[in-house]
Amino acid sequence: MATDLELLVAWKDGDRNAADELIARYFDPVCRFFRSKLGDDVDDLIQRTFLDCLASHERFRGEGSFRSYLFSIAHHRLYDHLRKAQRRPAHEDLGAMSIRDLGTTPSRAAARGEESEILREALDALPLDHRIALELAYWEDMSGPEIAIALGIPANTVRSRLSRARSALREAIEAVARDDASRSAGLAHFDRITRGR
Repeated sequence: MATDLELLVAWKDGDRNAADELIARYFDPVCRFFRSKLGDDVDDLIQRTFLDCLASHERFRGEGSFRSYLFSIAHHRLYDHLRKAQRRPAHEDLGAMSIRDLGTTPSRAAARGEESEILREALDALPLDHRIALELAYWEDMSGPEIAIALGIPANTVRSRLSRARSALREAIEAVARDDASRSAGLAHFDRITRGR
């Protein structure tokens, strides 16, 4: 089986089958990354992410994983999209804002049951930098070094960012829960997701 780097090089050289295979490997995670923040209308962002990947292929030299390189591009593409859609200045720190602050509405169809709904609402309330770090760690199962590359931050910053993000998410779950039972259910759901990390 060809490596991601081999497929990327072959795609750059015009091999459409290599492009199809590489996109098939990573389409679902990239789609999930955008949909969790913006809803279902993200096809253009997904396409642009893969095209940016091809256009800047020389930046990927194999130091980190291809996945971290691809999520780095998706991360930048998301911020560019939010800046344009919200007409926000380039110097504004979008990573410190929540999805709610930015006025985006992710699809509620992804939520399953009350636990998931509470978790989704709590994630919507987090600063975007925290939310993305949690999603990459727990939903995409990326390592600390991969997350560092994807987010363009020092590797030693990842652990502290995840710790702050987990604490902020716990607080947000407690804030959005309507009663003690739903609060307990939301926290238990989060604990199941983060177990082992």
